[in-house]
Amino acid sequence: MSNHNEAADGSLCCSGADPVVRIKRARKGLPDFVQSVNLKFVKLGYHHLMSHFLTLCLLPLIAITLLQASQMNYQDFQTLYLQLQLNLITVLLVSAIMVFGSTVYIMTRPRSVYLVDYACYRPPDHLQVNFNKFMDHSRLTGDFDESSLEFQRKILERSGLGVETYLPEAMHCVPPRPSMSTAREEAEQVMFGALDNLFKSTNVKPKDIGILVVNCSLFNPTPSLSAMIVNKYGLRGNIQSFNLGGMGCSAGVIAIDLAKDMLQVHRNTYAVVVSTENITQNWYFGNKKSMLIPNCLFRVGCAATLLSNKASEKRRAKYKLVHVVRTHKGAQDTAFRCVYQEQDDHGKTGVSLSKDLMAIAGGALKTNITTLGPLVLPISEQLLFFVTLVARKLCNDAKIKPYIPDFKLAFDHFCIHAGGRGVIDELEKNLQLSPIHVEASRMTLHRFGNTSSSSIWYELAYTEAKGRMKKGHRVWQIAFGSGFKCNSAVWQALRNVKPSPNSPWQDCVDRYPVEMAN
Repeated sequence: MSNHNEAADGSLCCSGADPVVRIKRARKGLPDFVQSVNLKFVKLGYHHLMSHFLTLCLLPLIAITLLQASQMNYQDFQTLYLQLQLNLITVLLVSAIMVFGSTVYIMTRPRSVYLVDYACYRPPDHLQVNFNKFMDHSRLTGDFDESSLEFQRKILERSGLGVETYLPEAMHCVPPRPSMSTAREEAEQVMFGALDNLFKSTNVKPKDIGILVVNCSLFNPTPSLSAMIVNKYGLRGNIQSFNLGGMGCSAGVIAIDLAKDMLQVHRNTYAVVVSTENITQNWYFGNKKSMLIPNCLFRVGCAATLLSNKASEKRRAKYKLVHVVRTHKGAQDTAFRCVYQEQDDHGKTGVSLSKDLMAIAGGALKTNITTLGPLVLPISEQLLFFVTLVARKLCNDAKIKPYIPDFKLAFDHFCIHAGGRGVIDELEKNLQLSPIHVEASRMTLHRFGNTSSSSIWYELAYTEAKGRMKKGHRVWQIAFGSGFKCNSAVWQALRNVKPSPNSPWQDCVDRYPVEMAN
């Protein structure tokens, strides 16, 4: 891949316009607030009407039935009883079919998957790296020329990252010490740290775990990361263990999907999903601009999740898994190569990000929500979308704008992968979300950086720490990853959810949200 200019790479992290420009645009014409409010209530009324349409249709039928039943006397009921006796064979046959059908439904229906609890790893404070320290260490390595150093500085300033993110121990050394042993140390520190908290908070014994899924894209040693966990905690010999590699930042949702499928097969058990990324061995020490961006964005993080199909766990579980929708665009060459690990002209390995990344991510998201929409959107939104689509096709009129479904009617909270400021900006704009809907994503990016596949769990922890998660609320986790993939998971809160013990936000959530620099 060719190098990209500074503006192209910078747009990946920051697509926001100058606030002065926005103010000038706003002053050109104030909106008609009365019309806006009226339109809001018209749409809300329409939504409630369509959502309860079947109920409203059934009410007259129920009323007529009750009216007819109230007019029946003893003789009418006796006549009905005699008719049923005369048709005993029919009654028995219908009853047998109903019992058989109910049994088949109960035996074949998907088992509910509950999220009992989860834990996000928070590194020790001495691993924090502010901008000045980052730039000083980058300069002292001697691997970067002045152009690359200036490029990294600008990316950091526009990235949306704060000054308290974390890098692994090996990258704090001068010179850095990337090696297999230090990479293993990082993996052990983050995975075992998250798992220790998870087992402690849930009181589940490691021997009770029947399924283990670990995902880490860029570090896949032998024995595997899942084997490291089995060895550390003495998991049982017949455990179903999986190690997912090379699947990018969306692999956390893929791991949840795999665990869900395994829980449909194995009854009455627990599944643990560990999502992380390894930075130590994957730092880029070259000067190719498109490969320097991951250095500026990716930071240390890990999340461990406990799932179960036990009916008894529903009482204490936080969430129920409702849907998982996965989209893969790897058949297209541009999508396949837009996030690509390779060597530069000097033989230095890194991950290159294409200038087309945002456009490809938008296409993947469009495909994903096309599948997800019918599963989660109220009938009112689906009908509006369908009518608009038909009108555009029949009239062949480009002036008829495509209707963008209001996903705020389907979800109460959004956990958008904190891949960079530009990713969050684009989804906020395209899905017509308000600032509070993307607050968890922005604050996670600011406090912890891009922690890859685990970022969506830090975001969920933020929402819980703010006390916003109530019983019945639906959460949409959206993640993007190399390949190119866009994956969604939908959860429903089973109770008013309180933050887990040792939440990564427990001593700092009161400082958020913070104002983001433009």
